[in-house]
Amino acid sequence: MTPNQYTPEEPISSIATALSPAALGIVRVSGKNCIELVSKVFSRPKALLEAKGNSLVYGWIENSADEKIDEVMLGVYRAPKSFTGEDMVEIYCHGGPAVVTAIQNLMLKSGFRQANRGEYTFRAYINGKTDLTKAEAVKEIIDSHTDVSRSHAAGRLSGELFNQIDSIKKLIIDTLAAIEVEIEYPEDEETIADTFDRADIETAITKLQNLVDSWKGEKLYQDGARVVLAGKTNAGKSSLFNAILKEERAIVSDIEGTTRDWLESWASINGIPVRLFDTAGLRQTSDIIEAKGVELSKNLANDADLVLYLVDSTAGLSDDDKEFVCHCKEPLIIVFNKADKTDEMQKNKNSSTINEFLQKTKINQTPVAFICAKNGDGLKELFEKMSKILTSGLSTEREQAGLGSARQKESVQEALNCTKHALVSADDNYTLDAVVQDLEDALDALGEVTGDVTPDDVLGSIFANFCVGK
Repeated sequence: MTPNQYTPEEPISSIATALSPAALGIVRVSGKNCIELVSKVFSRPKALLEAKGNSLVYGWIENSADEKIDEVMLGVYRAPKSFTGEDMVEIYCHGGPAVVTAIQNLMLKSGFRQANRGEYTFRAYINGKTDLTKAEAVKEIIDSHTDVSRSHAAGRLSGELFNQIDSIKKLIIDTLAAIEVEIEYPEDEETIADTFDRADIETAITKLQNLVDSWKGEKLYQDGARVVLAGKTNAGKSSLFNAILKEERAIVSDIEGTTRDWLESWASINGIPVRLFDTAGLRQTSDIIEAKGVELSKNLANDADLVLYLVDSTAGLSDDDKEFVCHCKEPLIIVFNKADKTDEMQKNKNSSTINEFLQKTKINQTPVAFICAKNGDGLKELFEKMSKILTSGLSTEREQAGLGSARQKESVQEALNCTKHALVSADDNYTLDAVVQDLEDALDALGEVTGDVTPDDVLGSIFANFCVGK
């Protein structure tokens, strides 16, 4: 949706819940006269028309032939105290797909238009009920894969990011006001760098830099990391895959080559969402299908954010294992599995062998873990090593929400560049008008983050990715 496609207050309707059997389904409508339109197909029209905002009305949805479609509760919201800022009705019906679809089709026949993707949130934005940081956070919460990613998005939805941006804008505006006074009432005609207090601008620069630095960490929690389980056949990749997911997703067998294709699933590693890949065992084989799986495994490993290379503790580190580790260009953890099947002598031998190998090849920064995927021993320590690598160099521990999208990061980066240049202009003895221009450009960039200044194509990109009912 963009402003050019938007018809103010036009009544819209959509299904707001998944079309699958459930206890409850919701059809949401919004816009001018939407309450009156729903009353025409409701068994108690007077009760609905007289209902106060934020109230519930019980009755039946009926078609033009007075045929009952479903017993419902109507949630009534009156402007401006609604999500969209317009009159709204939410129809709470039984969750069968046929029932929900029938009610939606009846709404479309009764004068409503099918809502576009994200149109409800779009209307909330243009009616001043939300800003773009909160609007984007709605989708982030829907798409979140872990409690941590949900928590970060909830922080933005509650206004934490907006408040941070607003505080930075105030610092810049206060500085602009001081400069404007100096321009209007100069004590002399010379341009002096100390005409305004630099402290506010330096504080703004620090805050902007912190926000820019937050994006990589936030991106990790939104998009997740690709973690590939690699290793020779029977090293225990599928067992570890199942142990991390806490369910039997992959077939586990002593027969070599059981896993011929890769399996994929989302998992949470200390709050970090990861796309976990269980791959075919690496070995030479004459089986065409298995050979293809081995090739796919190598390709997945080459495109991973982290590779967990599993080694059978009972067999020890082989030449093939050493070759893979030496040639792997991605971050890697060597995982000795089946630790429960080895005695103390074998464990010491494995430790000595791997340490000697890593020192000899000068890749002794590679972490090593000893686990038993079958009973879960060592998994906690493995997860700690994984999260340390995945968050290395990232700003992930924050008291307030960081940036939630690449769009926000680009705008804040532009504001940071402009604010820094303002100080350079002052230090180089440029006219105060040049400093003013830099600071005004910074405000415009920050306005794009919250939606005060936003091109139509940016709005279209944001709301086009929402679901229809939101």
